[in-house]
Amino acid sequence: MSKSLVIVESPTKARTLSRFLGSDYELEASMGHVRDLPKAKLGVDVERDFEPQYVIPRDKRKVVEHLRSVVSKAKSIILATDPDREGEAIAWHIANIVGEVKNKKEESNLKRIVFHEITKEAVEKALKSPRSIDLKLVDAQVARRVLDRLVGYKLSPLLWKKVRSGLSAGRVQSVAVRLIVEREREIEQFKPLEYWSIEALLRKQQAESSEEFEASLIQKDGKRIEIKNDKEAKEITKELEEKNTTWQVAKAEQKEVKRHPYPPFTTSTMTQTSANAFGFTAKKTMKLAQDLYEQGLITYHRTDSVNLSQISISSARAFIKKTFGQEFLPSLARLYKTKSKLAQEAHEAIRPTRLAVTKDTLQMSSDHQKLYSLIWNRFLACQMKEAIYDQIILDIKAGKYLFRATGSTIKFSGWMKVYGRSEGDVSDNEEKNVPALSVGTVLALVKLLPTQHFTEPPPRYTEATLIKTLEEKGIGRPSTYAPIISTIQERNYVELEQRKFRPTPLGAAVSDFLVKNFPEIFDPSFTAKMEDQLDDIAKGEKKWIPVVAEFYKPFSQVLAKVFDQSEKVKVFLELTNEQCPEGHPLVIRYGRFGKFLACEKFPEHKYTKGFEEKLDTKCPDSGDAVVIKRTRRGRPFYGCSAYPKCKWMSWKLPKETSAVQV
Repeated sequence: MSKSLVIVESPTKARTLSRFLGSDYELEASMGHVRDLPKAKLGVDVERDFEPQYVIPRDKRKVVEHLRSVVSKAKSIILATDPDREGEAIAWHIANIVGEVKNKKEESNLKRIVFHEITKEAVEKALKSPRSIDLKLVDAQVARRVLDRLVGYKLSPLLWKKVRSGLSAGRVQSVAVRLIVEREREIEQFKPLEYWSIEALLRKQQAESSEEFEASLIQKDGKRIEIKNDKEAKEITKELEEKNTTWQVAKAEQKEVKRHPYPPFTTSTMTQTSANAFGFTAKKTMKLAQDLYEQGLITYHRTDSVNLSQISISSARAFIKKTFGQEFLPSLARLYKTKSKLAQEAHEAIRPTRLAVTKDTLQMSSDHQKLYSLIWNRFLACQMKEAIYDQIILDIKAGKYLFRATGSTIKFSGWMKVYGRSEGDVSDNEEKNVPALSVGTVLALVKLLPTQHFTEPPPRYTEATLIKTLEEKGIGRPSTYAPIISTIQERNYVELEQRKFRPTPLGAAVSDFLVKNFPEIFDPSFTAKMEDQLDDIAKGEKKWIPVVAEFYKPFSQVLAKVFDQSEKVKVFLELTNEQCPEGHPLVIRYGRFGKFLACEKFPEHKYTKGFEEKLDTKCPDSGDAVVIKRTRRGRPFYGCSAYPKCKWMSWKLPKETSAVQV
């Protein structure tokens, strides 16, 4: 071959690199990890310093054979895997396989390069400064893998014995399930309290045609007011409607309010924003981002950093000046500080590699375009001037009561120009349009608007809020958020109901069992502490074997005790009003594709049927209730409860329908 061999993870990444690497380079893909722990056994020698017993998976044997073949002919080997712990570990495994082929004298020919974007400039720069494999990063990945294997492999037999066969648990995933279970308990125990608000619709007294605006009741006799029931609301309303009540502006304040742009995306904020904007799952967002990264369109998408390179900032500032004008450019570049403790492992934030490539010029799917546009807008906006609002606050006296009206309009759109906002638009957060009035202005009451409310329980977690909470608590890292969320659903420990997580009876039972018997290990703060220790390993401040040993010794002792002493757990079954053909009640069970109905005596009685969950939403065609159904592959969709009389179906709730192919 007499060429330099560049090894990456995927064929797409290899193809992108081949566009600007010359004929002196040959590219190969490892198709991810080439070695892993075995599936059929523990694969960790706990008696010998937790030594991992790596094997080449069956589906990777041909890949490894091919790599060994091309490595033997290469002039030098360049490992260009992703710039994180996982990528470093893949490079290390490849190097071990390469070491079986290359002579020791030639070891200096094996190089590791790192780049955070797949562009000609970044790759050429990386080729000029190769390094050796960072064993500290590898050790951090090994420690995580070993810890997860020890917990999962050791707990599974316990769950089979005490709960149900076929179950499994994860060190981090089980903590995520615990959060969802605890939130559900908060909701169940919540008792709503009644309260009332009173809005006043007002206008200037001397101008019949003047614009009307709303003000909210906030005080009585100078103290914050709380209206607890209908009786109190009626008494106040009656008092305010008396003819001798004078409504007058007591205080008028006009000021400028600045709104700064958001920082550029991290993995966490990108997945949260795409979930809120498009309803994308974390798994889908990460797959789309992976495609964009491998095509050289965005920087590396697994990052907790908001740092930006000086080159990218200069590029953004030049683009802003040319596209929007000097007035949208701050005098100094905006710099964002990363909160992550892993400063030395910090990458750049997620950003486009070339601003000249816009959503409209992107030759990819509409979903790719949506995510790319989100990243493009966020990056550009983060380097623009702040938006400025004209805010008006009026305090209005009505006898012993004080009302307040607040409104704001955009004076200078600044960074919001990227999102299509213009001067004169009403603020996102304040839809009331309030006139500029002076102190002493007498107002006329048009009408009072008393409204009943009830306090609401804490909301169930969505994917976005769960990721936000995991990040805030220090649980997981950019590479693990999406797998955590996918795994807890695949195990049927939680389910999505109208995009919100609720625990299944099985998930609640398993979580309660683990928390009761392993209170420390499945505590969020303990899991966060373990993440910090993995970070310390990556920084070279700790060795991985003592960290694992410190965890495993007490864990194994508690495990043995729980095996012997804990009682078997009974999983609560949800009864329905339906019966099987033999007259036994049908209960809700969970399978590979979610809920199904089965005879109470299942598996002795084999009768099962599909589960349909009725929603409070009406079918747009028939007016009957909408139900959640599933395709043969398990994908949920919405249908009419009157089927087959009404054949309406949609992937989405009736507000935004699209055709379904079942």
